[in-house]
Amino acid sequence: MGRINAPLGGGAGTLTQGGPVVARKSKTEKAAQAAEAAADAAKDAKRLSKTLPKKHAKKLLSLAEEAKEAADVSKKKLVRKPRKVERTATAAVAALTKATEKIEAKLEAKAAEKKAAEKLVAKARKRAERAAAAETPAGPELPSRAEAPSPVEAPSPAEVPTAEVAPPADVESPAVNGIPAPSVAAEPAPERRKPRAAVAPFQADDLTSLTVPELRARARAAQHRGYSRLTKAQLIELLS
Repeated sequence: MGRINAPLGGGAGTLTQGGPVVARKSKTEKAAQAAEAAADAAKDAKRLSKTLPKKHAKKLLSLAEEAKEAADVSKKKLVRKPRKVERTATAAVAALTKATEKIEAKLEAKAAEKKAAEKLVAKARKRAERAAAAETPAGPELPSRAEAPSPVEAPSPAEVPTAEVAPPADVESPAVNGIPAPSVAAEPAPERRKPRAAVAPFQADDLTSLTVPELRARARAAQHRGYSRLTKAQLIELLS
């Protein structure tokens, strides 16, 4: 019914009910397989350490060296102390496996934290942008170039013409139909404006030595008009 283990030929194999004879693995073979597994694990750990940060890679390389030493045994040692070789190699492989899983977990957690932090930063940036947009008042609209008002030119001061007084007409008081006209006090006639005295022109040589205010004073004394906006050359030409 069950499995029957019986040594055949000095423990060379095992007889199972209804089955062929299966050869047992010797202690030496088990130790050799454990040493081979430790060597493979050391190679894998070295390859993995090249992709890890310096801190984690250093720890993994240390365990890989231990596994390599556990796998590097002579045939004489395998035959004499197979159990010890097997235990050392198995322990080295287990340490590498545990360290690798721990490092991978830390890296995954760190990556998740970094991703979560990036999301928080992005959300905070969006909130700040919305707040800034809400607080910034809209500036006044500037008129376009087409709508800009054209500059108004100031009118040039026109010269005021000199008013001439007309002489008063003679008052006649004829009698109408022989009836004498009532006597009316005659209004005094307005005095006629005296003619402007002729002003002798100034010599150009004398005028050039004068300043602009002095030239304008002479133009005012000569009763000229519109001299306040003239240049020195124009004033000299006007006075000469």
